[in-house]
Amino acid sequence: MHAVILAAGSGSRMGRFTRTRPKAMLALAGRSLLAWQRGALATAGIDETTVVTGHAHTAVHADGCRIVHNADWADSGPIASLRCARPATLGDVLLVYGDGVFHPSFAHALAASRADVAITVDRQWRALWSRRFDDVLADAESLRHADGRLIEIGRRATDAAAIEAQFTGLVRFSAAGWAHAERALAALPEERQRRIDTTALLALLLEAGVAIETVAVDGRWCEVDSARDLALYRLLAHRSPGWSHDWRWSGA
Repeated sequence: MHAVILAAGSGSRMGRFTRTRPKAMLALAGRSLLAWQRGALATAGIDETTVVTGHAHTAVHADGCRIVHNADWADSGPIASLRCARPATLGDVLLVYGDGVFHPSFAHALAASRADVAITVDRQWRALWSRRFDDVLADAESLRHADGRLIEIGRRATDAAAIEAQFTGLVRFSAAGWAHAERALAALPEERQRRIDTTALLALLLEAGVAIETVAVDGRWCEVDSARDLALYRLLAHRSPGWSHDWRWSGA
């Protein structure tokens, strides 16, 4: 399996922290986010990695990785960045958002999956969201699943009952799964293809009848969307090792 880490965005909600570097290079618990991601992948047995850069690309340090630059990063979304890596040439691909950290078991489970498309979903998302937001619905999207299959994703939720878990930013595509994705994308106007995000693509695949496996997890990951997130995780990593969403593993 080949991992593709998306590290192209500017991280506009991070303020001064990302003026001269992408979010993937922010420090958390003694390492950059990118270093945590690469460590988790390696621990899961995934050692082929492409990093897609964009904003402040010269600040990305990823020795041993293939580096691909998305020159259109300012006007495109995460799936456009993934396409820069030419996933159709890589075989089985694990998409990894560059602004999060996760336990190696996530990558291990997705690498072991035999589904054409599979994602990890966090059933304990409220424990994380309640620390990040005054209103847990403020930045949560709908996600419903049953019997290990995704039913709905990506709608703005006004009722917590529509949120059975949250997407953790990792997606497995087999070669056939990515072919399904390319067909779904090809049916869209060019501008939407350039800007579409991952949950919107997953929703399109569901509409097209593509089965998406859900691998349920309980905590042990974080996404860094804002400076407030970064400060929170730094505090919790220092004061509360082993908290519900502590991503670190033995030997890390």
